[in-house]
Order: sequence, then structure tokens, then C-alpha cells
Amino acid sequence: MQKRTVGNHSYTDFIFIGFPGFSEYKPYIYIPFFLMFLVAVVGNSVIIFVIKTQTSLHSPMYFLIFAIAIMDLSLPIIFVPNMFLNLVLNLNGISLDGCLVQMFFVHLISSFESTILLVMALDRYVAICNPLRYNDYMNSSTFYKLSVAFLIRNGLLVSLIIILASTLSFCFSNLIEHFYCDHMALVGLACGETTKNSIMGLLTIFFIPGIDLLCICYSYINIFCAVLKSASGKARQKAVHTCGTHLIVILVSYLLALCSYLAYRIRNSMSPDVHILISLLYLLFPCCFNPIIYGVRTKEIREHILKMVKGKKIDPENIKVASITR
Repeated sequence: MQKRTVGNHSYTDFIFIGFPGFSEYKPYIYIPFFLMFLVAVVGNSVIIFVIKTQTSLHSPMYFLIFAIAIMDLSLPIIFVPNMFLNLVLNLNGISLDGCLVQMFFVHLISSFESTILLVMALDRYVAICNPLRYNDYMNSSTFYKLSVAFLIRNGLLVSLIIILASTLSFCFSNLIEHFYCDHMALVGLACGETTKNSIMGLLTIFFIPGIDLLCICYSYINIFCAVLKSASGKARQKAVHTCGTHLIVILVSYLLALCSYLAYRIRNSMSPDVHILISLLYLLFPCCFNPIIYGVRTKEIREHILKMVKGKKIDPENIKVASITR
């Protein structure tokens, strides 16, 4: 099963060996990840259903929550089923083409996590700092232009990563120490020069989550400056409550991203099992955490879910749009 060689042959089929130090416990390891996958699928499906079916939630803020729920539902579906096949049935093979396709969608979808958080920050910035012009700035035309621009940016950078990876010769090994085709995990198997791949990876990190984070920080600095100047304590409290949910999601997402990045930088002094765990949590934990935090802290979504569970008819007139409370 395990093949290692150095020569002129380039592998076109690869084998996942996630958690190599716990191979005898594989049938049990899938249980916590299956529970996280279940929470992600059910939680995000509920958020999507509630926002789509309730006209009172058809506003820019809820459109963004809807978008992030779509991302959080799609991402685990791409790689978690293969992970279960690996852990439970020991079906751990994948072709190079399949690996590159999986890598493209995993990195493209995960890149939109920070992008949507950026648009959420811009939405709150306009709503709090320039509320009289909110409808002029945050409308369907604006969202369409932003969507096209970010799709081009993220899609182009991720495509360049995949194209560069596809030109490599993988003659060192065909064993991927992971459960999905991660860019650096695959590039690490190449026997040729990989400097351009590393540079492209760093540029992608800078131009997507890096630039997004700078813009998010700028938006929230201006938001809190405007809040502190507000004479109304009630307005100040409402703004803090409104931004609190987004800040929690941003903090969790970027903290896990930082841990995953540092894990690659110091992977030689870290066991493969710990590194794999950090990478999996970076992708999977926000997918099951976000629907919980939005469902609990967003008053309108929470009330709709509770009424749906109780089987009550929801009256949109009883719910005020765009108010988030603890």
C-alpha cells in the first residue's frame, strides 16, 4: 500500500494516510468528525431554509448570512464523505486529476469565507456610519458588482495555484498525509523545484484573507469610533450587539486560519497527527460553529427557527428586520 521512491516516474495516483499515528483507531476517529459534519449540514440547511422562505429576512444582512451558510454547507460536502470512506472502509485512493479538482473547490470555497466576512463588515460600516445612504450603497447592484469582482479575484488566484501544481512531477512519494488534497501537502511530494508554488501560495494568502482582514479591521475601527461618539447609549448598545456576532465569527475563522498557517511553518517540529487535526478543524469547525452562532445570536433567525420547530405560523409583521441581539 505505501510506496516511496525517488526517480523519473511521476505518480498519477495518490493515497491518503490521515492520522498515521492512530491507524488502529480509525473506525472510531470518524465519530467526532461525523457529528461535526452532521451539525454543519443540518445547521446550515436550516439557516438557508429560514432565510429563503421568510420574506421578512430578505435584506442585505441576511443575504450575506445566507451566502456564508451556502459556503459552510458546500465545503464539508466536498471532502468529508471521502474522509469517512478512508476512516471506515479504508478507501483512501485518489487520482491526480481528482486531487486537483478537489483542491480547487476546497480552496475556492474556503477563500470566500473571509470575502463574505469582508462584505458583512462593509455592510455594518455603511449601516452604522452612514445610515441615511445605506439603501444607496448596499443594494442588489452593489452586491452583483462585488460578487463578480471577488469571484474573479479568488477564482484567478486559486486557479493559478492549481495550474502550477499540475505542472509538477510527483516522483518522491504518492502518500498524502491528510484526508483531502491540500495544496502544500501535495506540493511537498514533488521532486522538482517548488519555489514558484510556495510564492504563489503566499501571494494568495496575502491578496485574499490578508487584504480582506485589513479591510475588515479598517471597517470595524471606523464603526467603533462612530459608536463611541454616539450620544445615545441605546444606539451604542445596539451597534455593539449588531457587530458582536460578526466579530465572533471573524475571530474564530482567522484564529483557526492562523493556526493552520503556523502549523505548516513548523510542521517539522510537529507530529503529522496534530498538523492534520489543525487543518481539519480550520475547514470543518467554522462550518458547524457559524450556523449555531447566527441561529442563537440573531434574534429574527432565532425566532423563526423556534416558531418553525413549534409548528406555529410566522407573522412577519411581528419581527423587525436587521436587529441582532445577544
